Amino acid sequence: MIKKNRIRIYLLITMGFALIISNSCKKDDKKDEPAPTSTTTVTDIDGNVYHTITIGTQVWLVENLKTKKYRDGTSITLVTDSLAWSKLTTEAYCNYNNDSNMAITYGRLYNWYAINDNRNIAPIGWHVASDVEWLTLINYLGGESVAGGKLKEAGTTHWLTPNIGATNTTGFTALPGGYRNSGVFENKGYYGYWWSSTEYSARDAWCRTMDYCNSNANSYDLPKDLGFSVRCVKD
Repeated sequence: MIKKNRIRIYLLITMGFALIISNSCKKDDKKDEPAPTSTTTVTDIDGNVYHTITIGTQVWLVENLKTKKYRDGTSITLVTDSLAWSKLTTEAYCNYNNDSNMAITYGRLYNWYAINDNRNIAPIGWHVASDVEWLTLINYLGGESVAGGKLKEAGTTHWLTPNIGATNTTGFTALPGGYRNSGVFENKGYYGYWWSSTEYSARDAWCRTMDYCNSNANSYDLPKDLGFSVRCVKD
């Protein structure tokens, strides 16, 4: 009888340790999983609604900018003609492939002159992220070589295969909206390009890029006349 009781006690102790270890592993797993928060929405001057996400000390819009107006209500110049776009030295926006339906998913494409316009392209209480603010985000996520994976939408609904490293653990949901180059639309599905508000030179400004074949979030200085996506961060 004593022997049977000892066996029962031993089994109970063993099961207890197993449960403790199991729960401990689950808790550790949870510690490794970021907990995105998206509790508010923001509406721009054009009536477009955006969700927000908190990443570290920053609050970002989840969607790319879609507005066709500046904060004061004046219209941003729509340029559809390829030759006209290639010669621009003033503000403008367009839709990828000149298809307004693209803006629903990917937002609109803007040249840097629209970003730098003092009429302000961002919703009230927000601004186009500077290169320093992009760098703060990238560093918080572990650096350029891994941050892209944590920012990109997971899967291949919008990104082409293999969409390497994409987990979207931040909830940032970066999409491959492509860009406009000298009037030609390129790379939708392959790359996402986002202007920063930071000027590099009279010709170029800083931007961030992510692509389908690695986990990077790279920084480049590129010509201001290119058409890129835009993300805003809270003031």
